Amino acid sequence: MYFLTYEAIKDYVTDGGKNSPSILGTIFAGGAAGIANWAVGMPPDVLKSRLQTAPEGTYPNGIRDVFRTLMKVEGPAALYKGITPVLLRAFPANAACFVGFELCKTFLTYLSGEANPV
Repeated sequence: MYFLTYEAIKDYVTDGGKNSPSILGTIFAGGAAGIANWAVGMPPDVLKSRLQTAPEGTYPNGIRDVFRTLMKVEGPAALYKGITPVLLRAFPANAACFVGFELCKTFLTYLSGEANPV
């Protein structure tokens, strides 16, 4: 999901990948990839955290019991508890990650002597 989103948005903002992404295009694509990644990854992360912080023996059948209990007691919205700060952090953190990635890729392409660093 992470790299798929990044590449899809990057291709969209660079005319199908024909040009190198601008810094703003990279920031947008990287930030959006982070948000998409957490939108999909938040429910399993919440379940994992609940399982890890529960007293031993609370969930004898593991993650299935966590899911069942969470759905009965708190409902589906509980799978996204804490999503706001996660998404606020995800955009700048992942944007910076991909800016660094693209800069390193451009630099390594330059060092290799390829004529067209894309």
